[in-house]
Amino acid sequence: MMLRLSLLALLGARALGAQPGVLPNVKSGGSPNVRVVSHIPLGGFFKVGDVALEQDVRRPFAYVAQSLDQAGFVAIDLRVPEHATVLRRWRIERADQHQGLGGVTVRYFQSGGRTFLVLGTQFARGTLDADLAAIVFDVTGLPDTASIREVARIRAPDMPGGVRDLFTYKHSSGRPLLIAAVRGAQANVYDLDAVVGGQGAAALVGRVPIPASGAAAAGDDGYDGIFAGYDPAASQDKFYGAGRGGYFIYDISRVESPLLLTSVVGAAGVTRGGSIAPTPDGRYIVGSTGYQYSPLRLFDLGPGLAGKSQTISRPVGAWTADWHDAARAAEVRWPLAFVSSMEDGLQVINVVDPSNPVTVGWHFTCLCAHETGFDSAERPQGTSVVNGAIAVDVRNADGLIAVSDASTGFWLFRLDGFGGWRGADWSMPDVSRAQDWSRGAIAPKSLVP
Repeated sequence: MMLRLSLLALLGARALGAQPGVLPNVKSGGSPNVRVVSHIPLGGFFKVGDVALEQDVRRPFAYVAQSLDQAGFVAIDLRVPEHATVLRRWRIERADQHQGLGGVTVRYFQSGGRTFLVLGTQFARGTLDADLAAIVFDVTGLPDTASIREVARIRAPDMPGGVRDLFTYKHSSGRPLLIAAVRGAQANVYDLDAVVGGQGAAALVGRVPIPASGAAAAGDDGYDGIFAGYDPAASQDKFYGAGRGGYFIYDISRVESPLLLTSVVGAAGVTRGGSIAPTPDGRYIVGSTGYQYSPLRLFDLGPGLAGKSQTISRPVGAWTADWHDAARAAEVRWPLAFVSSMEDGLQVINVVDPSNPVTVGWHFTCLCAHETGFDSAERPQGTSVVNGAIAVDVRNADGLIAVSDASTGFWLFRLDGFGGWRGADWSMPDVSRAQDWSRGAIAPKSLVP
């Protein structure tokens, strides 16, 4: 109850005013209620990818994907969050001979009493390791870095070019799954026990297609962002995909035969979905496109899921930190959404009223200068706004917030009044990126009609 009361106090605050920048046209600082805990630079312009926090505070570790000539991952020690340190840097062999972004996304999972890290890769078609989708590492022994070992490589030879996103999910059947947005009009679903057991091609247990209306031509990219969660009210495992044409929701209770439930297509200004995050009850989604001048949009899936409408085409709400820029993705911890907002850094919004999202906190992480008046040395990314905070994760147990910035590295934050999250505190299912790897999808009786 203390958590909920403090959050209610926070959510009652008005939107806060921006802090002055340290240089003209460069945003810096943040709102008074967002505190920097740690910051680790990780290598320079666009060499930093996705971030993942282990949810168990007894395993205080974070992982960051690294790109370009540093293609691989970094393991970070959070035993003392105020003094976060790099434990281990891993780079793929012959990194200088690979072409493409390299490491783009990280996720972790647990199975058989062990903890594994999954690194999603993206190497250019026709080049070394173009068919490599992901590498799996056993990281159970951390903080002993000598114990880290590679256990498997997942390849997709029929879909070269690597992955755009990964999601690790504890299915209601009990199987740990990896859902991979490969470079084709589908997402591949792998049984992770089979992957670490060395079963090779047999690990691929399903494919979630992107509907024909969402793919302009065969071979075009399909999904950019993916999410999976259990809906206790419907007794369904659900897949949420953002990609060509919009946003698509499937029932993947039987991963071998996914069933399209509803979609968001034809929405003004949305030619492609960039990321997707549902509210814990699955009623609304927060969707980004990732391109400039495009806000986050909130869509009500209710009419589509109830069969009253074949598709959804109108948002019920929208939000932007700065209309000049773009937002990358959101992590929903109802009633908050934590947004990796590229040049606008970490943004925290209250979505309790989806028709009227309100900013309640922020901190700028990117020394970006895309406006005029800077020479090339001061804006190495040119005039692109695709820079800055590209991923965010939240540790539900204590509310620790991690952000990865494409240029400035790894950040840890605390938000005043946010000491952790449980769906039950808000009469919601415990659905977020965080998984209960020991028990799986549990439907509280109070939440099931």
